[in-house]
Amino acid sequence: MLRVAGITPLSTTDFPGQLAAVVFVQGCAWRCRYCHNPEIQSRREAPTTSWQAVLDFLDRRRGLLDAVVFCGGEPTVDRYLAPAIEQVRQRGFKVGLHTAGIYPGRLRALLPKIDWVGFDVKAPFADYAATTGVRDSGKPALESLMHLLASGVAYEVRTTRHPALLSSEKLRSMVSSLRQQGVETFALQEYRPNGCADVLLASHPPPLDDAEIEYLQQRFPAFILRRAN
Repeated sequence: MLRVAGITPLSTTDFPGQLAAVVFVQGCAWRCRYCHNPEIQSRREAPTTSWQAVLDFLDRRRGLLDAVVFCGGEPTVDRYLAPAIEQVRQRGFKVGLHTAGIYPGRLRALLPKIDWVGFDVKAPFADYAATTGVRDSGKPALESLMHLLASGVAYEVRTTRHPALLSSEKLRSMVSSLRQQGVETFALQEYRPNGCADVLLASHPPPLDDAEIEYLQQRFPAFILRRAN
């Protein structure tokens, strides 16, 4: 069964326009420096709840919730994600997925069963290793993004910005690349130190300046800014 690291019973922000439960899947192949869930990166940790308990919860919430969002960690790391999605859909819920695109083939196979994707872009694809700690990690991320854009599935591409990892120059380079790939919906998220295990990133960075925000607003047909506070 799916290895569940936790569940949020109700969220109004993880799937736009939907009341959703959020299921956290245990495990991730990357070690992003600003990750606020480092305790669920390892697949060796025991699940905190069973998948059957999640299904029982969803059965009690039919008619009250619209959707279930799978996030992590990296949910596509788990080979039981596909049957878990099927079980959720059979209960009449929409399905959302938060992913960094680590496994392009798995994501491509899942997309026909998904209603909305929140896709994390870490940096310019050539610079991913500085954030993820994994060499050439930008290659599968770019491939996954191409699969997502070709699928026609509703999405949001989003980036968590810490200036120590993503300078203004690199941010603009990344934005230019995303627009060339056809990205139209983009969210910039200010970094929150909550839960971050990297002591060098333990404090709040300066807020985004107005010039950067205006630059992004002008580049994307749909731009969302998520402040840290």
